[in-house]
Amino acid sequence: KTTIQGERIMDKKWSLKELYTSFEDIQFQNDLKEVETILNDMRKYPLLPNEQSHLIQYLEEENHLDDLVEKLYAYVSLTMNADTNDYEAIKYASVIETLLASFADASAKIQKWIAQFDFQQLTDSYVQDHMFVLNEIKQQNKYLLDDQSESVLANMKTTGSSSWLKYKDQLISSLEVIMDGKVYPLTEVLNMAYSKDKEIRKKAYEAEIAAYTSVEHGIASALNAIKGEAITVTQLRGYDSVLQRTLIDSRMSQKTLDVLLATMKKALPMFEKYFQTKAQYLGYQNGLPWYDMYAPIVDVNSEYDYEKGSQFVIEQFSSFSQNLGDYAKMAIEKNWIDVYPRQGKVGGAFCNNLHCIEESRFLLNYGNDFSDVITMAHELGHGFHGHCLNSQTAMNANYPMPIAETASTFCETIVKKAALKNASQAEQLMILENELSDCAQVIVDIYSRFLFESRLIEKRKEGPLSVAEIKDLMIEAQKEAYGHGLDQNTLHPYMWTWKPHYYEADYAFYNFPYAFGLLLAKGLYGLYLKEGNQFATTYENFLSLTGKMNLEDVGKSVGIDLTSEDFWQNSIDMIQEDIYLFERLLREV
Repeated sequence: KTTIQGERIMDKKWSLKELYTSFEDIQFQNDLKEVETILNDMRKYPLLPNEQSHLIQYLEEENHLDDLVEKLYAYVSLTMNADTNDYEAIKYASVIETLLASFADASAKIQKWIAQFDFQQLTDSYVQDHMFVLNEIKQQNKYLLDDQSESVLANMKTTGSSSWLKYKDQLISSLEVIMDGKVYPLTEVLNMAYSKDKEIRKKAYEAEIAAYTSVEHGIASALNAIKGEAITVTQLRGYDSVLQRTLIDSRMSQKTLDVLLATMKKALPMFEKYFQTKAQYLGYQNGLPWYDMYAPIVDVNSEYDYEKGSQFVIEQFSSFSQNLGDYAKMAIEKNWIDVYPRQGKVGGAFCNNLHCIEESRFLLNYGNDFSDVITMAHELGHGFHGHCLNSQTAMNANYPMPIAETASTFCETIVKKAALKNASQAEQLMILENELSDCAQVIVDIYSRFLFESRLIEKRKEGPLSVAEIKDLMIEAQKEAYGHGLDQNTLHPYMWTWKPHYYEADYAFYNFPYAFGLLLAKGLYGLYLKEGNQFATTYENFLSLTGKMNLEDVGKSVGIDLTSEDFWQNSIDMIQEDIYLFERLLREV
């Protein structure tokens, strides 16, 4: 549906029929049975000799299984994200998780079987194409437990962290925020942070904070349980720390992370000054209140309904490459996007790449602001990344967390830079403010989240934390990262409640990948400025490699050294230039 007389239609939802028509769909039921059949068949591999023909057969079967499981679970999770009260989806999520958990012992045996191969003796091209993933399996073999323990851990997870995650999602998605006597879903209240009306922003912030008190203990229990599981499993497997496990899974060296974090910390005073500049312009003396972080600084019509925003994104993507523009047009026209906030729908935004059908699905909570256009560009960037990997097998299309945020941020940069070119002074200020606000979130707030999660995990080793302790850790981390850029009397003690990144037991520290993605995207954009339109081909090839190389080697493919502080600082310097321009334009208003 489209907008009618300027009013948005609230039921613009994604199409899932390309996956299945319902849970009763015969294809859904047949695919579920096929997964069970394949899992049973794959138990044979550890009993077979270490011959190349058997490894080829395994790789082919594993790739087919990965696509099949992705298709089933995507339908379940997308249905659940659109309506967290869909109990059929909840039921089948448990069915699939239990089925996969039952294979954990066999999976561990297969990994040990693979580790026994002499890879130097394998010459088949299909095997060679999967050599990075095979070597990775061999290296991670040392963190496997005995078969029975692997089975126990996998089965306990279905009633442990997986269940706590679903519980947290239900609490947040059903949370009712009361403002001026009216009930709003949390997603709609969060969008009010971008309102032009200061009183609405302030009331929304206060109502949001007040609302969390009704669910804070349940969410704290979920957080404690999930982090407790992550710590226990990490120790059992023999990792030095939860962070080390994340770095190994991220295909990223400690040296790269240390250099990245050091560069981020060095940039904090630059952002503190930016926040103070904005605070003073808005009439504050003690830093910017939390609820005015996204306050518009100029009175410019930034109203972008979904149709206008969609067209804008397509045009700007096409200015970089026709392939990217055509991809965005296809995603929008084929109803791959669930657009507006509503009760029962999860908050935030995400992209789910569906390698199994060579498509993607996108969840937005669109609020008709320019920032919503940028969010759309961000998520479509994720989708294009998946699109560039469609030529790869499922195993070679599985890229790690840090690189996941690069294509999305690169697409944001394209849209913002293109928008600046033909903008009036007031529009330039609006676009720059949006850009700098986003950069501050990805550098400053992400730094605070890294501090928070690091300290949370350390304290959780001693036992569960109370709500008050978790809130204190959050405020402490925000003060350290934002400094006096924000009014320290109006911070956000509940930022741990609705951010999904803290609630996956196997994917801790989903924070620094955003900073990695932003600054790597800036570096890639710098290469684009040097090389021009021919860089589009280089960029697509770069994305196609991200599932079968470590991050440092992916960087080398385009001449980037990720362990060099100079590279990261050059990207920070690009943000500094935008701050200088922002300050100059602000003085001229």
